[in-house]
Amino acid sequence: MELLTPHLSSVRVPTATSKVYKDECVFSFDNPETETGLYVGLKSFFGLGRDYVEKHFHKTGEAVYLHIRRVRHEVSSPPQGDGPEKKITRLAIGVDGGFDPEAMSKKFEFEDSYNIVVLPGFSTIPWPNTELPQIVKSSIEGILEAPSASKVAEMEALTGTWDGEARVVSQFAHNLPQLDNGKKIPPSGWQCEKCDKTDNLWLNLTDGSILCGRRFYDGSGGNNHAIEHYNATGHPLAVKLGTITKEGKGDVFSYKEDDMVEDPNLVQHLAHWGINIANMEKTEKSMVELELELNQKSNEWSALQESDGQLKPIYGPGYTGMTNMGNSCYLNSVMQMVFSIPDFIQRYYHDAELFFNNVVGDPCEDFNAQMAKLAVGLHSGKYSVPPPAGSPVDADPPGICPLMFKALVGRGHPEFSTKKQQDAQEFFLHILTLLERNSKNKVNPGDCFKFKVEEKFQCSASKKVKYLTRSDVLLPLIIPMDAAINKDEVAAYETKKLEAEKTGKKLLANTIVRPKINFLSCLELFTQSEVINNFYSSAVNANVTARKTTRLATFPDYLCIQLKKFMLREDWVPIKLDVSIEMPDILDISSLRGTGPQSDEELLPEPKVQPPAPVMDEGVLAQLADMGFPPEACKRAVFFTHNSGLEAATAWIMEHITDSDFSDPFVPPGTESSHFTPNAEALASIVAMGFTQHQATKALKATDNNVERAMDWIFSHQDELDNVTSPPPPEFRDGDGRYKLVAFVSHMGTSTMVGHYVVHILKNGQWVIFNDNKVALSERPPKDLGYMYLYERL
Repeated sequence: MELLTPHLSSVRVPTATSKVYKDECVFSFDNPETETGLYVGLKSFFGLGRDYVEKHFHKTGEAVYLHIRRVRHEVSSPPQGDGPEKKITRLAIGVDGGFDPEAMSKKFEFEDSYNIVVLPGFSTIPWPNTELPQIVKSSIEGILEAPSASKVAEMEALTGTWDGEARVVSQFAHNLPQLDNGKKIPPSGWQCEKCDKTDNLWLNLTDGSILCGRRFYDGSGGNNHAIEHYNATGHPLAVKLGTITKEGKGDVFSYKEDDMVEDPNLVQHLAHWGINIANMEKTEKSMVELELELNQKSNEWSALQESDGQLKPIYGPGYTGMTNMGNSCYLNSVMQMVFSIPDFIQRYYHDAELFFNNVVGDPCEDFNAQMAKLAVGLHSGKYSVPPPAGSPVDADPPGICPLMFKALVGRGHPEFSTKKQQDAQEFFLHILTLLERNSKNKVNPGDCFKFKVEEKFQCSASKKVKYLTRSDVLLPLIIPMDAAINKDEVAAYETKKLEAEKTGKKLLANTIVRPKINFLSCLELFTQSEVINNFYSSAVNANVTARKTTRLATFPDYLCIQLKKFMLREDWVPIKLDVSIEMPDILDISSLRGTGPQSDEELLPEPKVQPPAPVMDEGVLAQLADMGFPPEACKRAVFFTHNSGLEAATAWIMEHITDSDFSDPFVPPGTESSHFTPNAEALASIVAMGFTQHQATKALKATDNNVERAMDWIFSHQDELDNVTSPPPPEFRDGDGRYKLVAFVSHMGTSTMVGHYVVHILKNGQWVIFNDNKVALSERPPKDLGYMYLYERL
C-alpha cells in the first residue's frame, strides 16, 4: 500500500458533474474488452489504452489507475419456443425494433475484473480490497457507479429530441373537440365513406368520419380521402382502424402537426364513438410495418449490400469497420469515404501524435484530436484482424465504435445530435464546416473538394452580361426522368405490376425494372441555361428577363457529386426516385469549364442608383412561414411567382426545396454586385456580436453572405483578421477535368430519415464494401444505385 501513499493527494472522487470515460480510451478505440483492457485515471477519470497510459503519465504525472478487463462469453441460445421471435418493426439498423447487427441467436454474458495499477512500474493491487485508503476506495466506487461520459453525452444530446421512434404527444390530445353527432363506430365492417376501400382506413377523432389514407408511391394505399377531409374541416387527429390494441395504443396521425403522434387520451376519444378497446384486436399493419414492406418489395437492399453473394471479409490497415451506434450508418459511410483520401490520412493519421500532444483540456472536446483518433482507428489495422481460429464462420469483426466523435460533432445540432437517421450529404457538408472552423491557419484537408462556380447572366434587353462566382464543395445534379433509355420496358413493368395488384399476386424483387438514365443526361441538364424573370438590368434600369448559365471556374482534386434522388410529391409526401444511373468509371467534365468574360462580350455596368426593393405580398410570406419554410426561401417563392398567391408560391417551393441556395439570404437577380456588397441585415447581426465592420464584411464575402458560415469563418481565421497585412487565402486548386470513380455512398429506403447507408471504396484496384462493421471485397459494386459519388482527378 505504500505505493499509493505519494499519490493520495491527487486522487479524486467523481461528483455528479464529473465525466468518467470508462467505456473507451480517449485517444484510441481500446476498451475494457481489448486484450490489454482499459486504464481509468483516479484523478482525470480519462480512460486510456495500454499504448497511451504511459504517455499520459509522463505528460501529466497521473500515476494511479483502475484497470478494467472485460471478457465476453457466448451463451447458448434458448430452445425455440421459449418466447416470440423478435419482430423487425423499423427500417433501421442497430436500434430497438430494427435489424440487429448481432446474429439474433447469439447471446453474451460479460465477466469484469478490476485491479489498481500504479505507474511507472505497472504495480498491481487487486480490487476489491478492504486495506485500501478510504480516498482510493471512494474514488473507485464512484468510477464504477458513475454513468459513463459517453452515455451522459448521449442523454444530453437527446434532451428535447426524439429518436425517430418515440412519438411526441400531440398538442391537440388534451383539448380535442369531439362532436355529438350521434355516430357510433361498429367493431368491424368498416368502409371509406367516399369510396369502396375497406383497408387503410382512418377514423377522424373529432367527427367520427371513416376515410381512406394516402396513396403510397407504388400505387397502393388509399385514395387520399382522409387528408382531403382534413383540408376541408381542419379536424386534426385520426387513428388508423385495425391498429388499435387492448392496451389503448394505435397509429395516430396529426394532420396539423404533419407527423405520427401520441394520444394519451386515445381510450376516452375512442369511447366517445362507442369503441370499447377491450374488444379491439390489431388487424391492420402499422405505418412502420407498411414502410418496411414497401421497401422490401424492392431488391435495393439486397443489391446495395450485396447480400445475395458470399462476400470475402478483408482485414488490415484501411479495412476497419465502424459499429452502427443506432442509425449512425450515415456518419460511418461519410467518414469512411473522406478518410480514404490521402489529404485526410496525411493530416490526421500521420500527425496524430502531434494533435494528441497539443490537446489542452479534455481530449474528447477537441475536434482535431477526435479526428486523429478516428484516423488511427481506421488506418492502423489494430482493430481489423481476422477472428481467432475456431470462431463461427459468420462472426463479424467488432470494428470501432466512434461514440465520442459522434457526440462531439453532433453537439448542439438539431439533427446530428439525435439518434434519427440523417442525410449523408448534409452530414458531409457539416463535417466540412467543422474542418474549416478547426483548421485556422493550417491546411484544411477539406479544400480538396472546393471549387469555384461561375454564373453568367445575359440581359435580354441589352445583351450585356454579368459574371458572378461562388465557392462550393459538392456538385448536386437533378435527375432528368424523361431521359430514361428504357421507357417501354418501364411502362410494361408498371402495367404488369398493376395487374398483379388487382389479382393479389406479388412480383419477385428480381423482376423490378427501373428507369435507366445515362449520367451524361444529368450533366447536360446542369449545363442548360435557364430563364430568370424579374432580373434587374443596370443597362436599362428595369426588370427584364435574363438567361443564366452555370459552369465550373475551377476543377477540384476530388469532385463529389450528389444525385438529387429525394423530392416532394405533389401531395407533399417525400419520395425517393428509384432509378438506375449509368455512372462512368472515367469522367471528363472539361465541357463544364467556365470561360469568364469574353472579348466580344460587354459587361453590365455597376448600377448608379440602388435598385428598388421588390414588393412582396406580406400575407403570403406569413402563410409560407407558418408552414415552416425558411424566411429567405419564402421571399424567393413570392418573388419568382410574381406575387401571384399562396398556391403558386407553394408550388415553387416544392419544385426548388432541394436547391443548394434554398435558405440562403435572398438577393433579387441582377442586384448582386461583382464588387461584393455585404447583406445589410447579416452585417448588422455580426457587428452586434462585437466584431468590427471590416471583420464582418470580410467574413461575409468569404461565405457568400451566409451569417452562420461567416461566424464559423471568423473563428477559424482569427489570426488573418487580426493581421491586416496577412496574405490573401490560397486560390482554389485547379487542374485537368478527367476523373476516375473511387467511392460511392448508397442509400436504401424511401427517404433520408429512414433506411440504411453503405459505402463502396476503390482500394488497391479492387472495390471494397463498408457496411458498418462488415468490410468485404465487393463482387458486384452497384454503381448505378448510388446517392453520392466521389471522383479523383487522374
